[in-house]
Amino acid sequence: MTAVPLGNKQHFKKQQSHVAGEQQYLDLGAMHFADEATGGSHGASIKVAEIYRFEDLKCLTKHLYDGHTLLIDYSAIANDELALRRISAELQSVAADVKGDVAGVGKNLLVVTSNGLVVDRNKIRGSY
Repeated sequence: MTAVPLGNKQHFKKQQSHVAGEQQYLDLGAMHFADEATGGSHGASIKVAEIYRFEDLKCLTKHLYDGHTLLIDYSAIANDELALRRISAELQSVAADVKGDVAGVGKNLLVVTSNGLVVDRNKIRGSY
């Protein structure tokens, strides 16, 4: 493939095959444009996590300090009341540090936000 600059983006022109019947494919993963962010996202995102023990919080809180929001599934420890209390207390402390919020969602899910983002406790329900 040869890159042909057109405006802000480079467009790829298919090279002619010299062997009859040979097919050529574009590697979409290798295509990069000047206006696209490289190296992943640079802003805050929502991360989905599972927690199996209190010690798992160390790697989860790092994401909160980086400005992300966590959706945590605690199904594996839902029956361990002591662990849940410790985890929720620690998450509330971290949320206070990052000016965020903690809320239970559903049966075994927690949402922990950062950077002043607040979880609205009112459910939006469809009309009947």
